[in-house]
Amino acid sequence: MAESDPEPMASGAGQRLGAPETLGISTLDPGHRPPAMPPGRHVTIRVRMLDDTEELFDISQKASGKVLFDLVCSHMNLIEGDYFGLEFQNHQKMMVWLDHIKPIIKQLRRPKHTILRFAVKFFPPDHAQLLEELTRYLFALQIKHDISCGRLTCNDSSGALMVSHIIQSEIGDFEESQCRSHLLNNNYIPDQMPLIDKIMEFHSKNIGHTPAESDYQLLEVARRLEMYGIRLHPAKDREGTRLSLAVAHTGVLVFQGHTKINAFNWSKVRKLSFKRKRFLIKLRPDLNSSYQDTLEFLMASRDCCKVFWKICVEYHAFFRLFEEPKPKPKPRRVCIIKLLRLSGLQSHSSVSLSLNSLLQLSQNSSLLSLLYLSLQFGFLLCFYVFLNHSLFHFLPSLWLLNDPRAGVVSNSPHLSASSGHSHGMVNGQKSLELCSHSPGGRQPSPLTSPLLNDACSVRTDDEDEVRRKRFPTDRAYFIAKELLTTERTYLKDLEVVTVSFQSAVGQDEATPDSLKNTVFSTFEPLHKFHTGFLREVEQRLALWEGRSNAHIKGDYQRIGDVMLKNFQGLKPLTANLHKQSEVLLELEKACRSSRRLEVLCRDFELQKVCYIPLNVFILRPLHRLIHYKQILERLCKHYPATHVDFRDCRAALADVSEVVDQLQGSLIKMENFQKLLELKKDLIGVDNLVVPGREFIRLGCLSKLSGKGLQQRMFFLFNDVILYTSRGMTATNQFKVHGQLPLHGMTIRESEDEWGVPHAFTLVGQQQSVVVAASSLTEMEKWMEDIKGAIEIAKTSNGPSSDLLTSNLTDNKCPEDTSVEAESEDDITASHTSLERPAPHRGNTMVHVCWHRNTSVSMVDFSIAVENQLSGNLLRKFKNSNGWQKLWVVFTNFSLFFYKSHQDDYPLASLPLLGYSVTIPSESENIHKDYVFKLHFKSHVYYFRSESEYTFERWMEVIRSATVPSSGARVLNNKESHPH
Repeated sequence: MAESDPEPMASGAGQRLGAPETLGISTLDPGHRPPAMPPGRHVTIRVRMLDDTEELFDISQKASGKVLFDLVCSHMNLIEGDYFGLEFQNHQKMMVWLDHIKPIIKQLRRPKHTILRFAVKFFPPDHAQLLEELTRYLFALQIKHDISCGRLTCNDSSGALMVSHIIQSEIGDFEESQCRSHLLNNNYIPDQMPLIDKIMEFHSKNIGHTPAESDYQLLEVARRLEMYGIRLHPAKDREGTRLSLAVAHTGVLVFQGHTKINAFNWSKVRKLSFKRKRFLIKLRPDLNSSYQDTLEFLMASRDCCKVFWKICVEYHAFFRLFEEPKPKPKPRRVCIIKLLRLSGLQSHSSVSLSLNSLLQLSQNSSLLSLLYLSLQFGFLLCFYVFLNHSLFHFLPSLWLLNDPRAGVVSNSPHLSASSGHSHGMVNGQKSLELCSHSPGGRQPSPLTSPLLNDACSVRTDDEDEVRRKRFPTDRAYFIAKELLTTERTYLKDLEVVTVSFQSAVGQDEATPDSLKNTVFSTFEPLHKFHTGFLREVEQRLALWEGRSNAHIKGDYQRIGDVMLKNFQGLKPLTANLHKQSEVLLELEKACRSSRRLEVLCRDFELQKVCYIPLNVFILRPLHRLIHYKQILERLCKHYPATHVDFRDCRAALADVSEVVDQLQGSLIKMENFQKLLELKKDLIGVDNLVVPGREFIRLGCLSKLSGKGLQQRMFFLFNDVILYTSRGMTATNQFKVHGQLPLHGMTIRESEDEWGVPHAFTLVGQQQSVVVAASSLTEMEKWMEDIKGAIEIAKTSNGPSSDLLTSNLTDNKCPEDTSVEAESEDDITASHTSLERPAPHRGNTMVHVCWHRNTSVSMVDFSIAVENQLSGNLLRKFKNSNGWQKLWVVFTNFSLFFYKSHQDDYPLASLPLLGYSVTIPSESENIHKDYVFKLHFKSHVYYFRSESEYTFERWMEVIRSATVPSSGARVLNNKESHPH
């Protein structure tokens, strides 16, 4: 193992950051421990770290490269190890990466005399994808190394800026004599002397930046450079011109010197291969391109070709194939007569099976041979062949219509958008699953995709792409366009309160005048202001795109001046923004006082226009300020300081940041209050959930061990108590509370070995103990971490009383903890707060989604979700369809909402994203388009296509915020970063 250094300052990244002890396991392969060390003779391997220290690792010669790599990651407490690798100089003096699969003895000829270097292997396009501070620190060290050796070339300004962040991290805040002396004694960049004054100028502006912030800023500058993460491999073209090949997350690149002259996106590359010294790139056919089908480059040797080919394959696998591809089944020879007999004699489902077998056979045969077979065996096979070769693209729809096991049918006529009386309606929207109702009349589970048939959207083709290419391609334009699209959604959300809520609830005599006046005085001025703001943004974008001749008369390719002017006009409305909490409290107070008003509000939430909880709409103005801040930050990072729009953007950012800072504390409290109110509506059998001092932490599915075995239960963790519930066969879709576990005096321990149940742990309370099991190791770790943190807080806090249950459950547990099926309609009267008549309840809330998908979310996830909202046009394609449909898509509240256009008042369908994975399509899926991402959950697969690299990155970013829930560590970080 690695030799430990007694000197604390000599350690690498782990001690600087105080990283917790953990196994350095790949985050892309969670839950796996390092493979055991194989027996055999050991050898000492020397590894040079990114901070230039050297560590010794004792390892078996028969061990694979992965064993050594895991030891290195474990030594550094590195979690996100996938981005890194170990490189060394082989016997041919070429730098190669250590293969994780091969034994070390077959890779290192003289292991004792070989130094392996730990380095960054894969450079993601955005360092925001790096979750750990330690990972960003190691990336910063790699950038520092690449700058100093001249690999990462840049202009003087960028070089000086990066060095300023490096020395800010190393020596702290600017002090002139110390900074100058440090630069004279340390060389960070080639030809540093002429840049010392510029470096010092930049360093003086970094005062207050922590080392972590400096690392982040260094990566922010570096990732925009053309040579970021680039390793050049010398080559020549067919004419003998000296070039260099490189590979990046986007594909294969061609450089002349340090200038990129060509790029071949992964979606355009059909095959990469090499033959002796020739490296071959086979492209997909493109009628609009002047390139040959196959490009040929000459490298120094076959080994050079192989080294570059291998890194290309690994880059493609890392950035494009997030799942390990399954081997294609080998075609089996099937007797034609047997297949014909099957198709003629078996039942309806067997006909479908034999049809698939014949189609597979026909795919593996030539048309000529199949025609011969059709003459031998009759018309039936000829018909199958005709289908296969002429109408094969229609077959997925045919199979879906015939196969009872199929998922969704996109073109079924009775599922059009106008079928409002369909049984599959949830909250006025199309049900997310089209199976018949489950027993007891419960609504179907929100697992599958929204169903929009062709009538619901405009089918587009490549003509739209040609038209779009006339628009500006500057990144700033797409950032400004995001402002426009999200502002359209925000104005619609304001109208839910100012128009829809006012007409449905505000006019009723049950609504107190004080509430009417508070809502009107708060939201009407905001609606009026944002109507004007949206109009100006639309006009500016129209000029920017050059749809008229007005752009000739002035410089309209900027947005900062519009934002600065309007945000100065927003300042007088700051008092209205402070009133959002007042509106929330006033509404809750009025609903408690009036059952009729409570019914009115609940009925309003079931309307199609109220596509998310009403309280979320009320807090929208506070969240919108955060979105403005994010947009301005992206603009300021994009623009150089000399850009005409930079000053206005920076001034607008200062204005909005000031308001956000003022409202931050109030917003955190209101988000917690809003979440408690929302959970109260989902639960039956609980009193006094919404009380001062109670904080929500996590909700989700766990299996509870009882006398009848493991039973699915919904758990709710607060800062003073844990509730466990089940979903009964009730008309209200609510969850019945079975019991409560006070946190005071509770202990928790892993119990997998004790009970023989995977991912099990025990909650030991003062009055009872409960054994539960999570769906995965990751889920178990998140629950245990959050519960442990909450127990520690409960030891010292004077929190609210833990007695939450109604009178018939005050014994802290359900007497028999019976199964879900045994519960009856009487559950709806279990709480004395229930209304006299059972009313329907939203069946697609986050609690229900977690129940169906057997997962959990935390309060930090909800806070992140409100900050990650996005709107815009996307093209969507089903797994088995050909054409792309243009939809207006809104991402909010962990879900995608689908509209025909941004002018629609309510969504046609929604897709909760918890449990889904977002990836990039693999080559085998034949999606020959740029900027496409893929959403998939079990057998449900959907493709979405955006208009630019920027919008593609943004959609991926916000969707990942919903599909990759946070860990408990981020709960603590979040609470520490926001003062109460």
